Amino acid sequence: MKYPRILSIVIAAIVVLLLLGSRLYVSVPAGHASVATLFGDVRPEPYEQGLHVPVNPLYDWHRYDVRQKSHKETANVPSQDQLQTSVEVSVQYRLVQADTPRILQGTGMASDVLAVHLIPKLRSLLREQGKTIKRAEDFFLETTQDSLQASILEGLRAYLRPKGVEVEAVLIRDISLPPFITKAIEAKKEREQEVEKQKAELERFRTEQQQKIAAAQAERAAAEEDAERRRVLADAQAYEIGRINKAIGDNPNYVRLQALEALRAISKDPASKIYFMDGSSPMPLPLMHMGETGALTR
Repeated sequence: MKYPRILSIVIAAIVVLLLLGSRLYVSVPAGHASVATLFGDVRPEPYEQGLHVPVNPLYDWHRYDVRQKSHKETANVPSQDQLQTSVEVSVQYRLVQADTPRILQGTGMASDVLAVHLIPKLRSLLREQGKTIKRAEDFFLETTQDSLQASILEGLRAYLRPKGVEVEAVLIRDISLPPFITKAIEAKKEREQEVEKQKAELERFRTEQQQKIAAAQAERAAAEEDAERRRVLADAQAYEIGRINKAIGDNPNYVRLQALEALRAISKDPASKIYFMDGSSPMPLPLMHMGETGALTR
């Protein structure tokens, strides 16, 4: 009688262990935290990643991903000129592990944190910061984008940190201006490019003119140098001729000597039989009295 009773107890214990064994421990994946509740009462301390045994088998578990995440949001942001600019931002954030019990109790799961806190606050900050921008096209200014990112980051941190969310960065991904503003900016860029093209063409023309002027100046300098050389050469030749004429005038025998040399050269040529003589001259040499009155041809 004792053995069947003991066997029944063992079997009942095995059944209880099989039914409750998986609830006697909890395994939390890496980068996560689990929050336990007992009949709706939230346990104040979260369970970090790893294996935890033993645990109350009556606990209900709520798992939170506490790794860094990124949320993209696109909103139409009005500026002071009453124009709507589409701005796409990316918010990098993570849930604070130690605050997950408070998140569960005050907000809910991670998706509830996005829907209830992060997204509405982000849109509100975008609209508020847009009111500080005078013109829609100013969104493209680097200073405007830096100021917008810094202001949104500061506002989100101040609002979400008490709610268990740590915001690490706010990045502007894209900006889309109203279509007519975009067309006006494109037309302005085209005009600026045309002006730059004309400036480049004018600079090229100016450079060519300067090159032509430099070439003309070089040619002029070369011509002046050549003229100066010719003038010096002419002066030298004139000086030489003058010296020769003066020497001839001072020494008539030199002329007679040149005439005799010419007569000798003529006499050596059999075909040269023409002589111009002045018989009244004390020295009837050929070629010496051409053009004088009384010259004889024989």
